[in-house]
Amino acid sequence: MKKNILSIMALLALSVSALSAQTAAPVAPTVDAGDTAWMIVATAFVLLMSIPGLALFYGGLVRRKNVLNVFMQVFILVAVISVEWVIIGYSNAFGSNSIEALKPYIGGFDWAFLNNIGINDLSPYFISHSQVGLDGAAVGTIPHIIFIMFQCMFAVITPALIIGAFAERINFKGFLIFSVLWSLFIYNPVAHWVWAGDGWLFKLGALDFAGGTVVHINAGVAAIVTAIMLGKRRDYKGHAIPAHNITYVVIGAGLLWVGWFGFNAGSGLAADGLAANALMVTHIAAAAAALTWALLDWIIDKRPTIVGISTGAVGGLVAITPAAGFVGIPGALAIGVLVSLVCFCMVAYVKPKLGYDDSLDAFGVHGVGGILGALLTGVLASPLIQSSYSGAIYGNFHQLWIQFLAVGVTIVFSGVGTFILFKLVDKLVGLRASDKHEAIGLDETQHGETAYNNFD
Repeated sequence: MKKNILSIMALLALSVSALSAQTAAPVAPTVDAGDTAWMIVATAFVLLMSIPGLALFYGGLVRRKNVLNVFMQVFILVAVISVEWVIIGYSNAFGSNSIEALKPYIGGFDWAFLNNIGINDLSPYFISHSQVGLDGAAVGTIPHIIFIMFQCMFAVITPALIIGAFAERINFKGFLIFSVLWSLFIYNPVAHWVWAGDGWLFKLGALDFAGGTVVHINAGVAAIVTAIMLGKRRDYKGHAIPAHNITYVVIGAGLLWVGWFGFNAGSGLAADGLAANALMVTHIAAAAAALTWALLDWIIDKRPTIVGISTGAVGGLVAITPAAGFVGIPGALAIGVLVSLVCFCMVAYVKPKLGYDDSLDAFGVHGVGGILGALLTGVLASPLIQSSYSGAIYGNFHQLWIQFLAVGVTIVFSGVGTFILFKLVDKLVGLRASDKHEAIGLDETQHGETAYNNFD
């Protein structure tokens, strides 16, 4: 009997030991189905922002003889930048450089053509959700290729935003070459600085949750540079040329608003509370900005306009982008109101006073809104949203200084780089459409099509 009891006790001890060993053994990280499903949807939402969202928004604002040209510019960027992204862009933006001195500034070629990336590999980038692999390295909860696709949509829409500055007067061939070169030599490096683990601004602590610096300041500065260098439209009289289809503008703005939920809430790379907060503050900032712009129209021009409220909403979406993962409702309301006040003044007073022809206010809304949003992130970032981050309002003035630095270097790099690329492409193929082509319209002269045909 005693022998049997000892045997049973030994078996129990072995079982407990085996169970403990099994519990302690490292578990290979796996894909989180919820996070992955959300990121697939968010990626589709961001594509929706470009086609048809931005195409309709910009296309409605131009004259009817140029609407197809704008649609074509946006559509071809979706195509060509997507190809550039998988060939070299992603590797340059998010990869690591084998040359130590270049690591903080640009990625290398290890991931060119998405080489060495399997369909079951987990993303090396994550925000709030991560797992520890068998080698001890942290990885995200979504497939690497979903992260690549999500970031591809950002790479696509950024050069597309610049279209608003030179609309109705650029040669299509020159536009295409310039846009590809700009993505390679301006967008990819700035994305690496701010978002890649090796990036010097990332290591410095610059906050840009979803692209205020990488997307909006970068594109906005390029927009004002190209608008000035290209010159005014031949019949520009110092004030906005009436939009040919305001219905397109409203539909486009609405699609941008919806798509922006993927843009901002998706940037948390997980389906969690941070994504929920980013979605909420994105909506509230857009709403506050739209309301503020409508009231400004009403007070100053005696009537609220649908173009005005649409522009205000876009301005709010732009400004909340860098802050979406760092501020709560009070911050979102402040950002929404302030961006409309500032951008309204830029569009209504500063642009006419200085006389530059930023056709669709790409700089006035995206550039200025992005700058304001990035700086306000350094002021309003709340530890109640992410405990590791705070802004000047909570006593962390160092964060505001870092934001100023990130904004400043992005302005200089994008401005100088855009100037050089513009000069190069203009010398090679020319960038300004001829007076004749501009007068007839770029739909017919660049593409041989017209948007509206009257048949009996």
